[in-house]
Amino acid sequence: MWWRGAVIYQVYPRSFYDANQDGIGDLLGIINKLDYIASLGVDAIWISPFFKSPMKDFGYDISDYRDVDPIFGTLADFDELIAQAHVRNIKIMIDQVLSHTSDQHQWFIDSREDKHNSKADWYVWADAKEDGTAPNNWLSIFGGSGWTWEPRRQQYYLHNFLSSQPDLNFHNPDVRQAVLDNVEFWLKRGVDGFRLDAINFCFHDAQLRDNPAKPKELRQSIGFDEKNPYAYQYHYFNNTQDENLSFIEDIRTLLDKYPGSVTLGEISSEDSLKTMAEYTQGDNRLHMGYSFDLLTDDFSALYIKQVVQSLETRVADGWPCWAISNHDVQRVVTRWGKSQNAEHNTDLAKMLFAMISSLRGSVCSYQGEELGLTEADIAFENIQDPYGITFWPQFKGRDGCRTPHPWQHKQVNAGFSEAKPWLPVSKEHVEKSVDLQENQNDSVLNSYRHFNQWRKQHSTLLYGDIEFVDTPEPILAFIREYNDKRLLVCFNFSDQQQAVSFDLLQDDLIAITDHKLASADLIEGRLTLPAFGCFYATL
Repeated sequence: MWWRGAVIYQVYPRSFYDANQDGIGDLLGIINKLDYIASLGVDAIWISPFFKSPMKDFGYDISDYRDVDPIFGTLADFDELIAQAHVRNIKIMIDQVLSHTSDQHQWFIDSREDKHNSKADWYVWADAKEDGTAPNNWLSIFGGSGWTWEPRRQQYYLHNFLSSQPDLNFHNPDVRQAVLDNVEFWLKRGVDGFRLDAINFCFHDAQLRDNPAKPKELRQSIGFDEKNPYAYQYHYFNNTQDENLSFIEDIRTLLDKYPGSVTLGEISSEDSLKTMAEYTQGDNRLHMGYSFDLLTDDFSALYIKQVVQSLETRVADGWPCWAISNHDVQRVVTRWGKSQNAEHNTDLAKMLFAMISSLRGSVCSYQGEELGLTEADIAFENIQDPYGITFWPQFKGRDGCRTPHPWQHKQVNAGFSEAKPWLPVSKEHVEKSVDLQENQNDSVLNSYRHFNQWRKQHSTLLYGDIEFVDTPEPILAFIREYNDKRLLVCFNFSDQQQAVSFDLLQDDLIAITDHKLASADLIEGRLTLPAFGCFYATL
């Protein structure tokens, strides 16, 4: 099971490398940089959507699930990407956006024409209330009602996201089979797995019951704060329905026909950790799941401990995947470093990757994390994200984490493209370019590479159980155990030196320092951790 303990490197293709010099990254760009990715020591690449799309949500609105959008290349390019990655022993995982399509998908074009065509029941349609308003109170994540009126059918259609992203009706068995057929198309082309976008959104409540209101004091939820009306409801009926479990089992049955292929589900529900546990339970559901619980602003040893322990008490034989950055949230060194004015502190960037890679589970690592990239500041006139345009200026959208990857500090647009990039290159990122960090032994990049290789030598970190140790804030400590081997792991979440004593330090510890991170001193049972320092020791 190659995916257990794996590091999965997320590539956002629009912003990785532009091989045809049109200002947008592409599949040939990923092929061009495969040696770089291999040098990172990661096990797999997750590629964000590259399918045909009108790009209203930059590929998460798909109009053809079985073809590559011309801005990214061709199916032949994708086949070459798989072949070249496999030569380098890198697995390829791709996004599958199953819960909704683009409104330009032929299925929707047919479905909206009338109530009697062959695709009439393939989307979630409902009549208006007597007063002409929407069928219920469900909201869109991107703002406003989750329903849009379609004059051809004289009905509303459901969209949990943009109005250009209509939701499929998974209560229809023909829809479920068509979706599975699309998934199998890529399995036959040799992909090694799928990141399943918003996988708990596939089914809706067939009775279309209203979501209950959420009290004001509880509106600060994972991923959505009180700036977004979406947080005003408990989302009990527009997602995470019991029927979804059966569909997930159908996906697993399909993947079991292709040995070695895996699923990683993105889960955002009222209790995402509970849903993660349910969706990864046993050997007939998802292989892995991840939530937004570590993609928030909360940065403390206690919070990390609570999240992981909460999952561990429920997950049983399931397997988590942890992420602290991706294409949907502010970059982690800014999000977690800003409170201590430490977003440019290289030891923080190194420590955060070591921390997430030392928890029980697999890891998703977003492009640029290996460089310690900060959140880019995008002027309003350059904003592309519809989410940011809607909620500006309280929320600036997701463009700040999606800017082009900096390759060469002296080249135009940091070597990403000779053309004007679809988003501007951050000036701050130029000074963190790959070429500059390649030549610095202690750079974030070289630390990332070294830690990945070092971690692979410790099966305890890859596969072991986890048990937390009581320590004062800001120290996070836990024990990983596997095949009678025990490893003590400690992290300092502070920009100040911290000293800690606990019972374990009375045992015979053998400190490990060849990870090359900022290391602690252990003197007479007292552990002193430098700012954003780490400590590993065998027990």
